[in-house]
Parts: sequence; structure tokens; C-alpha cells
Amino acid sequence: MSKKNIALLAGGYTGEYEVSINSAKNIAANLNADQYNVYTILIDRDRWFYQNGDEKVDVNKNDFSLPLSTGNVKFDSVFITVHGSPGEDGKLQGYLDMLGLPYNTCDATTSAITMNKAYTKALVHGIPNLHAAKSVKLFKGDIHDVSTIASVLKFPLFVKPNNGGSSVGMSKVHNVAELPAALEKAFREDEQILVEEFIKGREFSRGLARLHGKIVVLPATEIISSKEFFDYEAKYTPGVTQEITPADLPEEKNNQIADILTEVYLRLNCRGMVRVDFILDEQTGDFYFIEINTTPGQSANSLIPQQVRAAGMDVKIFYGDIVEGSYR
Repeated sequence: MSKKNIALLAGGYTGEYEVSINSAKNIAANLNADQYNVYTILIDRDRWFYQNGDEKVDVNKNDFSLPLSTGNVKFDSVFITVHGSPGEDGKLQGYLDMLGLPYNTCDATTSAITMNKAYTKALVHGIPNLHAAKSVKLFKGDIHDVSTIASVLKFPLFVKPNNGGSSVGMSKVHNVAELPAALEKAFREDEQILVEEFIKGREFSRGLARLHGKIVVLPATEIISSKEFFDYEAKYTPGVTQEITPADLPEEKNNQIADILTEVYLRLNCRGMVRVDFILDEQTGDFYFIEINTTPGQSANSLIPQQVRAAGMDVKIFYGDIVEGSYR
């Protein structure tokens, strides 16, 4: 059986460039070298290139091939591990669709929609046992009356960019006086922002993947942060956040969550692996949807690899199954 050429796309246009590089290193180390020739291609706003020793070789964007001195490399499949734009918002997916190249993530439409938190919430609305925090969506060019926001929503509130997979630009607001600065901070990151009610409870994150045509729900991770909420610093600073995998959940609750998440995956027409963040309300035990991440982090200590190991699965086999799933 001849080996397949896999383009592992990393980097991107956002502050999560380095996180993406770490994801790519872990994936490359865990893709079976007997089955795949893996070429890590770094993308930024200026160029897409493959580092071959000291030499940087630019990708031919006309057909997404790699003109190496040893010959032109064409790819059988693409593994996108770019967090944020252009790997998580549908742009790369649309480009690869036009070239007819298979890839590991959700399609262009689902990727674009799920980057928009308000649209995602609207689509998953109505799934049994799924709740979403009450929220208001604001546009940058409009006039924002903080007293109107305060009359519609109950404090404390979360203010966050509507687009973007990372936690940059988020604030927790306890009163009207704090709102203007929080709005300004979020609008620095995005043209649209979301102001939503804070749900007090336990925070979790849980991966799903379609493996051999079947949707598999991985064990949940509970996120316990010493900060007030799980922001960018809490996510990427060692020691600030405790991650417990598998989470301590009663079997009945675990199964109910798995059913809700499977329905979310189907409703949003997901492919490959995704990760859903959610809260269980501490008083009611109700499930509150936060967001879905369609190119979740894949460094060795990231949540999905943790969950794969907790499920007793081999990470190498898991990534191989994701690659093979891109052909379906």
C-alpha cells in the first residue's frame, strides 16, 4: 500500500499562531509514518510555506502542491489545525473544496457559522434539555445604551467578541459602571459582540469525533479555574487552571450530556473532531451551551488528547481515523 501525502496546515492569522504550531507538532508525531508522509505547512498573511531544513518552499496555491527540489508533491488529504482565521472560519475549507481536496474538519458553511456564537446558539435552539444564557448582540457602528442592556439582562454579565475561537477580549461585568470599558475591550477584537447572563455552575469541555462513520463522544473534562472565568490567560498559563479528565459526573448525567452533544453535532452538520464547552447550572443541574470549537487544540496536553487517552484509545490510531474520515 503506497503512503499518502498529508498536508498538515498550521499557523494562521490570529494570536493563537503558536498554539497551532504546538498542535501540529503533536499531530505530526502521532501520525503513523508507515502510512503517511506528513508535510507541515505554515501559513501567515504573507506566505504559505514548508520548511525543508534551512530552505523555505512556498506552496503553489493554484493547485495546493509543493514544488520541492526532489519533485512536485501533490496531497491526498489536508489536516487543518489552524485555530481562528483562516482555518476555523471556513476560508481554507472553501479553498480546498474548490480544488476538490479532502480535509479533516467541518465544511466551509459549518465552520463559518460556528465561529459566530449568536448564529450557533440560534441553530441549536430547541434541542431537548439544551439551554443557552440570555444574551444581547451588539454591532460596533451602533449606539449602545448601557441602561437598556442592564434592564434586559441580569448581572453579572459576560461581554465577549461574537466571532473568534479564543478567549481574547472577554470581560465579566458586575454592574452598569463596568459595562462601557468591557464593551470597548470586546469591540477591539470584533465588529459584533455578545453580552450574556453569567451562569453559575461547573464548567466542562467535551470532544466528539466521527470515527468509522460513527459519532463517538469522548469523556468530559471539568475546568476549574483560579481566575473568575476561563479566559486566554487561564487557558494557556500553567497552574492557573485545573483540568480533570474524566470529569466526576453521575452516569445518568454523563449519558444525558452525550445525547445532547450528539444532537448538537448532527444539527450543525459537523465533521471530524469538535469540542463543546458547557456549564451545568449549580442549582438546577441544567445543561447550558457555551460554544463549539471546530479546530480544537491538539498539543500533547490539550483537552482532546487527554480525553482520547481517558477513553482508553490510542492517540495515533485516533488521528489516523480522523485522516481516513476526511475521505468520506
